[in-house]
Amino acid sequence: MIVEEIMKTEIVTVTPSVSIADTMRIMESKKIRHIPIIDSTQQLVGIVTLNDIRDAAPSIFRANEHLEDLEKPVESIMKKNVITGHPLDFVEEIAALFYEHKISCLPITNNQKLVGIVTETDLLRTLVELTGAHQPGSQIEIRVPNFAGKLSDITSIIKNRKANILSVLVYPDKKDDQFKILVIRLQTMNPTILIEDLKQSGYDVLWPNLPGVSL
Repeated sequence: MIVEEIMKTEIVTVTPSVSIADTMRIMESKKIRHIPIIDSTQQLVGIVTLNDIRDAAPSIFRANEHLEDLEKPVESIMKKNVITGHPLDFVEEIAALFYEHKISCLPITNNQKLVGIVTETDLLRTLVELTGAHQPGSQIEIRVPNFAGKLSDITSIIKNRKANILSVLVYPDKKDDQFKILVIRLQTMNPTILIEDLKQSGYDVLWPNLPGVSL
């Protein structure tokens, strides 16, 4: 999946000369936590977050002091070295950017012009959709040796029971790098027979560990 499939294209923006107070009102009225700053050619020049606004606003204990600070242009508090993505980037690549740089949103640019934005919420929604967690079903976790062919064998067992696979995730076994964990989400509410088939074929089913289902 690529970024242009999940990014928002209706973006609320302001120019550098807009006041901090006006920017704050826009963010409150639109219920957004990030606002890109663009110039007259639609090029991205900065970004402001809700935390930036809160840092610039007077303390609630001195709400009427230094109100003139809020009339300063938003460029005075915006972050200028903005990490960006491209519409054709893979979603997992930008997810790595969120993780590595501890950011909560990512403006998407094309030829230096702002064309979209992706937030943490967008990534979370995409993860839920990719894993099929929003659909009724069940999940099986299987510990397998880390070499080729195991996934194919397991899907053959599932196919024989005419079960539909919603998603497959693979991650390393933290206890032993010679193994990996397969997380398979199925469009069935009762995986008992499948679990029995997998165990009869010698596979180590970690979840669910159903009583009475054993070799």
